[in-house]
Amino acid sequence: MPVMDGSKSARAQTLPQSNLRGALWVLLSALAFSVSMALVKFMGEGYPPPMQVFIRQLIGLLVLVPFILRDPVQAFATNRLGLFVVRAIATSLSMMLAFASYQQLPLAEANALSFTRTLWMVPLAILMLGERVGMLRFLATLAGFGGVLLVIQPKGSEGVALLPALYGLAAAMLLAFSVTGIKALSRSHGQLQLLSWAGVFGVLFALPAAIPVWRLPSVHDGLLLLAMGVTGAIAQFCYIRGLSMGDATVLAPVDYSRIIMTSLLGLVIFHELPPSTTWLGVAIIVGGAVLITWHSQRYRERVADAALDREI
Repeated sequence: MPVMDGSKSARAQTLPQSNLRGALWVLLSALAFSVSMALVKFMGEGYPPPMQVFIRQLIGLLVLVPFILRDPVQAFATNRLGLFVVRAIATSLSMMLAFASYQQLPLAEANALSFTRTLWMVPLAILMLGERVGMLRFLATLAGFGGVLLVIQPKGSEGVALLPALYGLAAAMLLAFSVTGIKALSRSHGQLQLLSWAGVFGVLFALPAAIPVWRLPSVHDGLLLLAMGVTGAIAQFCYIRGLSMGDATVLAPVDYSRIIMTSLLGLVIFHELPPSTTWLGVAIIVGGAVLITWHSQRYRERVADAALDREI
């Protein structure tokens, strides 16, 4: 009978508890994200995406200020400033396109398109990181984009508008590019450095787009915009916290609880009821994304175990 070495045994014993904690953080992130996007849509008529993105980025940076002030030199230490700039541009554009998509599409359908981020990471990994993609990931990606066609297909007078749907897909692609950049930067930078540069550049790149459409909000609207920014910052913090604790294959399905939350908010606040084809498309997109995540995580675990076996 095979005997599990101490390192693998300890890892196996700590996973269930850490996965539970991680899942709770990701669930909180999903809830905060859903509320934030509902507020983005609710405020969309009077406050365009560039203005909302600037407020969101500014609040996120202000939350970081106390942590940055503890050691500002370390917070901004880097030798890869160019990659930070490129990633920040991609992130800012992604947020503006995503906000436009959420404002113009039903919440559930806009949220479904955001899930294509995982699908976009497959071709980006090939182009940017030179990764080799097996048949399973390739087929899962194709199936996922097939689900996208079901979500955005014309449905008579109540069909999904093509341009906002393209906004959502482009936002997901840019976010996947940003995540790929994070993978490269995280090899030599800590979490505070990543967030600090993202916060500063996020504000700088959002400001020029926000100035032409800026309007002074009323007290009521200002409180709602503040809530949008705070819940967005909470969502980001909880998501990063959760991923640092648990297994990606366990946490990814928890993150997809967003589709239930946004659908309920869409029904209650905006009286939106997605058709059956949307739910079928969502199921295919989520299934493809979960399969890709599971396959990628299994591959990393096999590589890690093989390296550990060689050391032993």
